[in-house]
Amino acid sequence: MKNIDTLLKSANADAYILYANSNDPDMRYISGFNVSDPLLCIKCAGKRPVLIVPQMEKERAAAESACDVLTRGEIGFFEYYEEFKDGFKAQAKMTADYVAANGTQDRDGKKPTVLVPENFPIVFAGELGNYCTLTVDRGGMGEIRSVKTADETAKIRACQAVNERALAFAVNVIKTAPADNGELRIPAGMSGEGEPLTSDVLRGLIECFFLKNGCIAEETIVSCGAETAMPHNIGHGVLCENEPIVLDIFPRDRKTGYYSDMTRTVLRGEPSRELAKLYETVAEGKRLGESMIRAGVKGCDVHNAVLKYFEDSGYRTETEGFIHSLGHGVGLAIHEQPSLSPSGGELAQGHIVTVEPGLYYRDIGGVRLEDMGLVTAGGFDCFTKFEEKLVL
Repeated sequence: MKNIDTLLKSANADAYILYANSNDPDMRYISGFNVSDPLLCIKCAGKRPVLIVPQMEKERAAAESACDVLTRGEIGFFEYYEEFKDGFKAQAKMTADYVAANGTQDRDGKKPTVLVPENFPIVFAGELGNYCTLTVDRGGMGEIRSVKTADETAKIRACQAVNERALAFAVNVIKTAPADNGELRIPAGMSGEGEPLTSDVLRGLIECFFLKNGCIAEETIVSCGAETAMPHNIGHGVLCENEPIVLDIFPRDRKTGYYSDMTRTVLRGEPSRELAKLYETVAEGKRLGESMIRAGVKGCDVHNAVLKYFEDSGYRTETEGFIHSLGHGVGLAIHEQPSLSPSGGELAQGHIVTVEPGLYYRDIGGVRLEDMGLVTAGGFDCFTKFEEKLVL
């Protein structure tokens, strides 16, 4: 928590305040607690964070969280509620009193200053502002979270291992699917055998695979044909022979909360000459990007080098082409700092990033390939081991 104390000191703040559930990456990072309902977490400068929980969660929170734990009764919430008859009004005064009593700075009778995230509930913020000076954290926690510890790195590697097994399963379904007039059918031995193998069917199979293996995945991309020219089209309709199929899969480990991210483009049958060339160009662009990554390099320089390589190879970018950033950080959020983009800053040792170049043209289709790995002092430690092979 030393980095959070440094953030508080730089903001001249007494405490960092969160009100969220564990789907919020900052809340999960500070509290280490997995919970579906929003809870209040107060991190005073120089002290362990305190998590305020209902009585029924105290024992579990004490065992599982990284915080000191107080129940709402222990911190006096119900007395505040009796006074204000409003939950947010009561929590605001309770929070301000706690920070005033536990903050380390001498305010000489002035309001405590608290740091809150950009997504802090506006009603709570309005009430808290009656008792505290609020400062909005514009990316400070995200910067802290972007540099991964060895433990975090291991958790992301573990999620990636499951991801690769899921992708192998999906590719095998495509590879073994019988075809009927160019349309793929559900393979023998699977539920719905012989029925059309659609993007929705394969997405459901992939996401069920993750549930059986301790992860959860949503909005998995299984696009085919013309859909692949739209990078985030999740895909609908029957998967077809001789057409590109983009599989972009980004599960979250249900126990740890950490994500992984990977994309491969595959095809059953024969690719057009234009598509095959597109694939090789994207693959070479990815190799170029990964070869440049190391601590101290700017993300914008890596992105721009890949963009230039594509343009030098004859693939211009306007409304088509390389129409997204080269990569992003991965952790407790699927998209977090740092970025490999036109505005990307300096990479640091401990960043975990994707490298995912793509080229997209309406008359050809789209190709995207994505690896994920760790930025080190000397290079890029790629976690992704899954083969790159267009034709199955």
